[in-house]
Amino acid sequence: MRIAMIGTGYVGLVSGACFADFGHDVTCVDKDEKKIAALHRGEIPIYEPGLDELVAANVKAKRLDFTTDLSKPVADADAVFIAVGTPSRRGDGHADLSYVYAAAKEIAQSLQGFTVVVTKSTVPVGTGDEVERIIRETNPKADVVVASNPEFLREGAAIRDFKFPDRVVVGTSDERGRKVMGDIYRPLSLNQAPLMFTARRTAEMIKYAANAFLATKITFINEIADLSEKVGANVQEVARGIGLDNRIGTKFLHAGPGFGGSCFPKDTKALIKIAQDYDVSLRIVESVLAVNENRKRAMARKVSQALGGSLRGKTIAVLGLTFKPDTDDMRDAPSIPLVTGLIDMGAKVKAFDPVGMEQAKGELPNITYCEDAYSCAQGADALVVVTEWVQFRGLDLDRLKSVMAQPVVVDLRNIYSPEDMRAAGFTYESVGRPSAQG
Repeated sequence: MRIAMIGTGYVGLVSGACFADFGHDVTCVDKDEKKIAALHRGEIPIYEPGLDELVAANVKAKRLDFTTDLSKPVADADAVFIAVGTPSRRGDGHADLSYVYAAAKEIAQSLQGFTVVVTKSTVPVGTGDEVERIIRETNPKADVVVASNPEFLREGAAIRDFKFPDRVVVGTSDERGRKVMGDIYRPLSLNQAPLMFTARRTAEMIKYAANAFLATKITFINEIADLSEKVGANVQEVARGIGLDNRIGTKFLHAGPGFGGSCFPKDTKALIKIAQDYDVSLRIVESVLAVNENRKRAMARKVSQALGGSLRGKTIAVLGLTFKPDTDDMRDAPSIPLVTGLIDMGAKVKAFDPVGMEQAKGELPNITYCEDAYSCAQGADALVVVTEWVQFRGLDLDRLKSVMAQPVVVDLRNIYSPEDMRAAGFTYESVGRPSAQG
């Protein structure tokens, strides 16, 4: 199949490279000339494990190309995927669909022959209807089917998620559209991935409902963690105890500083706004968002309490800045309100992240960036683990203690055992577990 992928951000680049690896001919289109020039040089604009090798292999095989001009790729395509950004709109929290609609209008001008236009971006319910209206208004002669195909990729594991998905959701009621999308995803049949066809609006709803539910699980276990601390329970054992119930499951039951990233905060806000437009109150989702926002800032107070209630003049070392490991994504990262809160309380902040520091500098300019975990901990009154990078799980505790001004660790990801930290001589605070005094 011939595919045009409009947008070379996270979703567009990963999806385009994986489709090419399936054997399709894919052209990724982006208006950013510098980004396209970098991709031609083999430079990947995002950090995703294995993506550079996947792109290089498919470029070499001449199945994957990059351009700033969509006219020829769209004219030649069996399917055109819209994978542009849909950030939260300033002021009201609605998804900003201006890029989607601009892409639809430009695509319409270049369509030739039967083509399936697919919204891959996360878009509110009814966006596909508007995309179809724009295309038919711009090019009344276009032979086109507009479908929805939401992505369910986890940053840091996106390639595996694309090739071994739990499900592939395709929203179209048109038989020709179903055939094209079935042909595109046919290579996945070897992995027995369920291809789920629905109405277009249903597919759009599935994406938001899935993210809101996962965000709810995270927020639920974080509130249980707070209660566990008060009553002397261990939230990790609580999570395991309820997660072994197959009606609940173990995933997304890891207590921490709150969810962030490009999906959950943006999509929960957008879902709430969609509901309000239809005069529906989503009180659970509204509470999830409110609790999560409050929690991020509360983590700074947790650090202050570990140091006796005052951070004035103290030096705090922060390990991990990105919203999760194996990505350089700083969007809505819990580190941002945490660090801002620490600074507001009078602390000096040093930080280290294996891949996210360049991206972090735009969000957190007033901190010191370090070369590694130990230089970050040098002279610190407390060390805070914010992102659970694997590199932080096996630190030399004796060395760490020797370079710190005070042996205080606040572990917001529960990557260490309280017993081990106590034995190493640390004052140790974690999330939803009893404290440890060395």
